[in-house]
Amino acid sequence: MRTVIGIDGGTESLRAGVFSLTGEPLAFASSPYDTAFPHPAWAEQNPEDWWQALGKAVRAAVAQAGIRPDQVDAVALDTTSCSVVLLGEDHRPLRPALIWMDVRAAAEAQAVLATGDPALVLNSGGAGPVSAEWMLPKALWLKRHEPDVFARAWAVCEYQDYLNLRLTGRLAASITNASIRWHYRARDGGYAPSLAAALGMPELIDLWPKDVLPLADVVGRLTGEAADHLGLRRGTPVAQGGPDAFIATIGLGVVRPGSLALITGSSHLQLGMSATEVHGRGIWGSYADAVVPGLHVIEGGQTSTGSVIAWLRRLLGEGVDFATLNAEAAAVPPGSDGVLVQEHFQGNRTPYTDAKSRGVIAGLSLSHGRGHLFRAVMEGIACGTELIFETMRQAGCGPTRVVAAGGAVRSPLWLQIHADVSGLPLVLTKVTEGPALGSAIIAATAAGHYPDLPTASDAMVQIDRQVDPDPAAHAVYREVYRRYKALYPATRPIHHAGAA
Repeated sequence: MRTVIGIDGGTESLRAGVFSLTGEPLAFASSPYDTAFPHPAWAEQNPEDWWQALGKAVRAAVAQAGIRPDQVDAVALDTTSCSVVLLGEDHRPLRPALIWMDVRAAAEAQAVLATGDPALVLNSGGAGPVSAEWMLPKALWLKRHEPDVFARAWAVCEYQDYLNLRLTGRLAASITNASIRWHYRARDGGYAPSLAAALGMPELIDLWPKDVLPLADVVGRLTGEAADHLGLRRGTPVAQGGPDAFIATIGLGVVRPGSLALITGSSHLQLGMSATEVHGRGIWGSYADAVVPGLHVIEGGQTSTGSVIAWLRRLLGEGVDFATLNAEAAAVPPGSDGVLVQEHFQGNRTPYTDAKSRGVIAGLSLSHGRGHLFRAVMEGIACGTELIFETMRQAGCGPTRVVAAGGAVRSPLWLQIHADVSGLPLVLTKVTEGPALGSAIIAATAAGHYPDLPTASDAMVQIDRQVDPDPAAHAVYREVYRRYKALYPATRPIHHAGAA
């Protein structure tokens, strides 16, 4: 049996999966690590913990699969994005990594946006925002607040790059990380030295990895030390991966124009493929060649989705479970008898990019029960997703195929509401570990088993089922959606006045 290993470096743990060349999961194992929160808005991890977790998880997965090291043809990994590492000349971290959820660099994010550099076209057509989570603000914070440490840096890189360096001895950036969060433009000069210079740190361009590799390029091969650490064969190819959510698109079969991944959880992320370059308000990207060579990735997102569902369940009391609430909501007709919800409980990411916007519950009467409210929350989230789809359509790159993954797939009702509101079928895959399978697909391609990522994805992603929209429900939801869109302009002045 020939196998590949897909590795998913998450926020709380690292997970390794052994897969067959047809995408069948043979074993999974994970190893946790800690996050430190030394100050408000700070979140740090020790890169050595990532390395130790990698060895433990891979060894355990290989043992569980019952395979020999010589049966593993390649490995690839995805990780959290914008988990920034400063390395010294000895390739050791100079300080703990600022992981993605660290937002201490809020002032630096505003400084990046204020430059008005052409590279910012990737952020809603230049309108912003620039997030404090991203690479440039964090690098600028480190230079401003820890200048002595920054001055000793040999490299500024990501979680992804650090592990690949440990595995192969080569420092190389992923085109995906660089494109989506470093303002790298693959078809327009690469890195943006004018942006770094405008921020007073032109040296950053030389500190970033010189090599920026496409997905599935071979970064290098396992060194003897790395092979011993993972329990694998020395010389095993290590393929270039990237940020977890974007690698998940490959593991969901989203590799062609018009196809979009709807990744659900505490928030929703919409990642679609376009044949053409697209920029404009309400859309992040497009990112050329960031996943599949020749295609552009467009990005949308909702800040609070599953987190609003969880909030409502907690509010209703510990004795109320999701099964009961889903059953009560299913008994309510589409439109929730007039109850309408705007899901901006933590602001809006796209298309408004308005951090001051807030949640709204409208249309309540004494005749409404908790089933109405629970269904209305699901409908409001689905309307927010449809608004992102509409914004993409207006830009000429709307989805025709949506593949769903994450927490929402556990609720048949919520899936049906999403399909009914958008009028699009939702495809579900058999393997729900999208990032790990995406990394395995990358590894299989790098090992030469498939000529390119789309071919490998076609062979290794298996479809489970499809949720088709109900035409009658969709007709009802067109009016609900019209009312939903009216909520934001009507309530924006109130929310902004309250925030001021």
